[in-house]
Amino acid sequence: MIEIIIAIFILIGGLGLIVICSIQAVKHSAILAAALGVSPLIIGVALVSIGTDVAEIFNSIVSCALGHGDIDVGDSVGSDLTQLTLVFGILPLVSGIFYVHRKDIIILGACEVLSLILIFTVVEKGYFTRLDAILMIGCLGIYIWLIYNANKESILQRVEKIEKIKAPRAKKFHLLIAVLAFGGVTISSIMIVESVITISEGLNVPEYIISFFGVSLGTSLPELAVDINALRLKHHEIAIGDIIGSCIVDSTLSIGIGQALFPQAVTASLAVPTVLYTLVASFIVITIVAVRKKVDKKAGIVFIALYFLSYVFLFSFWMRG
Repeated sequence: MIEIIIAIFILIGGLGLIVICSIQAVKHSAILAAALGVSPLIIGVALVSIGTDVAEIFNSIVSCALGHGDIDVGDSVGSDLTQLTLVFGILPLVSGIFYVHRKDIIILGACEVLSLILIFTVVEKGYFTRLDAILMIGCLGIYIWLIYNANKESILQRVEKIEKIKAPRAKKFHLLIAVLAFGGVTISSIMIVESVITISEGLNVPEYIISFFGVSLGTSLPELAVDINALRLKHHEIAIGDIIGSCIVDSTLSIGIGQALFPQAVTASLAVPTVLYTLVASFIVITIVAVRKKVDKKAGIVFIALYFLSYVFLFSFWMRG
């Protein structure tokens, strides 16, 4: 019992550390890249597409390297559901109503749904091949192009900020901080994966369930922080682009990179219902937003309800299974 309690504290500490280190890694990498003459547009696209997903990406690599594909898939799919329902639902409750362009939400939403369909076709088999994973990662290139065209305001606003960055006198400083931050992300990912394994074995709860409901909640915190700040600054398109763009990255790069390096099996009986529920929830959220062209408190409550309904639906499904 003591071992499980310690593992829970390590999991919480690892999630806190990975959030802090992810933010610093992205921030100092962007500053360093700007100082080295990398195109602000390239940096802007990278920040929009993968900036807040560093935690999931490293978790994918570490969990697959250690032979635990369920943690990879559970975290990535769980992050999809958490961001598109819970995070999206909290935003109007905290920052008030905000409006969206129907075309943007349809394009981004279609990419997200297609990504989840691709995941379903893979997890239904119960294992990843390296080709499956490479295909997932490759799809990200197409989606980034679509994200850029649908989310230009977000990217261009970031580009303006990046262009104002003056080359720092000590590039080595930002390099050092970035390296240390990425090192911290790696260490915290190992902490998270090892603690999930310990908790799973001690409580006899599948790793997939802990990752889907627990780990994903922690690794989604950067998106919530970024999007609340964007809405407070009235940058609605940035918030929308970050949420759905992050879901697309989770469904392609985050879930695929670990599997491309270290292909692993996944428990189909656990993964299939979560992917299907996330797919249905995504369709509902995207349809509501596209039809109403706004996200208000009523929509927020519906989205949050969809998130917590997943606990009831999925746990009852697994109990019957």
